[in-house]
Amino acid sequence: MQQRSVRRPAVAGAFYSDDQRVLRADISRYLRDAPGEQVPGQVVGLISPHAGYIYSGGVAAAAYRQLAGAVYDHVVVIAPSHHVYFQGISLYGDGDYLTPLGVVPVADDVVAQLQAENRSCHFMPQAHRQEHALEVQLPFLQVMLPAFTLIPAIMGSQDWETAMMIAETFAKVLAGRRVLLVASSDLSHYHTYDEATVLDGHIIAAVNDNDPRALWQTVKSGSAEACGAGPMIAVMMLAARLGATAARVLQYQNSGDVSGDRGHVVGYMAAALFRQEE
Repeated sequence: MQQRSVRRPAVAGAFYSDDQRVLRADISRYLRDAPGEQVPGQVVGLISPHAGYIYSGGVAAAAYRQLAGAVYDHVVVIAPSHHVYFQGISLYGDGDYLTPLGVVPVADDVVAQLQAENRSCHFMPQAHRQEHALEVQLPFLQVMLPAFTLIPAIMGSQDWETAMMIAETFAKVLAGRRVLLVASSDLSHYHTYDEATVLDGHIIAAVNDNDPRALWQTVKSGSAEACGAGPMIAVMMLAARLGATAARVLQYQNSGDVSGDRGHVVGYMAAALFRQEE
């Protein structure tokens, strides 16, 4: 039987530890120290940052701790492209993903269905090769979930039309499945601490209102910034189609809270999209 190829980690040893034991201990510590209570309902989607764990790991943990005891068949991670610009969305189609915690199997059958459903869902190998925004989500998922198959998606054109296409296409294929959605995004970049807090506050408000259109408008107008605005909007719209009825921002920080440098900061937010209990 031919061995499947794997996409090897690009930022292990830089964004997070490449030592399995250290990495697992780091994530466990972040999860233990993460603030907040569980959301009152079934989690359909998460929004999580994608910086180095020393800066954003604690914020990411506030999202991932919501998965305690949960079971999903598939996890869709939608991340922005930092290295290659292209139209549509690239779905990984060349084997599985690998992290220091082991192999993350890709849901080949679901990827193939998505690609058959819409030609804008294609595979661009170079979009995945060095992309950290998707990769850094995987160790948290491996720690929190007992088993799942991955649908790894890199979003090229981050506009409303592409986000809508993703929501509509994925909803058709994923309906009736136990699926977790993850949007990978950092917020504003390299403003002062106080400026970042104002800019990021507009995104926090739109997410708490569960309003993807407001999120798009605030980013489009320049009132806020996010390098994963497209994934956030797509996941919010898709989560609603899959049953999410509410959203809650779980934690916000920026890099100045970690480094002490308040002159040029990057914003990080964790949020959950969930089906509210009656």
